[in-house]
Amino acid sequence: MRKIEFRIDRRSGIAAYQQIVLQTKQALRLGVLLPGDRLPTAKEVAETSAVNPNTTLKAYRELEREGLVEPRPGMGTFVRRSLAQPQAAADSPLRNELAAWMDRARAAGLERDDVSALVASVLEERYAREAAAGAMTHADIHGDSHAGGHADSHAGGPSGGRPGGSEEPR
Repeated sequence: MRKIEFRIDRRSGIAAYQQIVLQTKQALRLGVLLPGDRLPTAKEVAETSAVNPNTTLKAYRELEREGLVEPRPGMGTFVRRSLAQPQAAADSPLRNELAAWMDRARAAGLERDDVSALVASVLEERYAREAAAGAMTHADIHGDSHAGGHADSHAGGPSGGRPGGSEEPR
């Protein structure tokens, strides 16, 4: 059974419970956690990450609402479904290309924050364009003149374009 250890960054400006949610989703996307795996108990997280157990329980309730985990009384909280996609696996060609790109960026003298900003910028650009295109298609199909404008006003997404911001449930 796989384990996850949460790393809480108190200087990030992101609430601790939200960091737990985001880190759990990342582990689900990367296949680090799979259906049936038990998440650490609130007491275990408090011991390793120095967060209040209620913070962990709040995060787990949010993950439960999204259908990702399920509590089992007396046993713990277990992963219900994965978010992993084969294209994002540790041995996938896309991941290998990204790792090679990271090596080139580092060799070019870019610091971690530079790379993070660059990736966030391109990510936002590519996915905002996709969201706007989807909204225009909706407007064309339904004759809804407000749909295109609505997507444009929220193209930054719920994170406001910040790396590590919250994401919409799927």
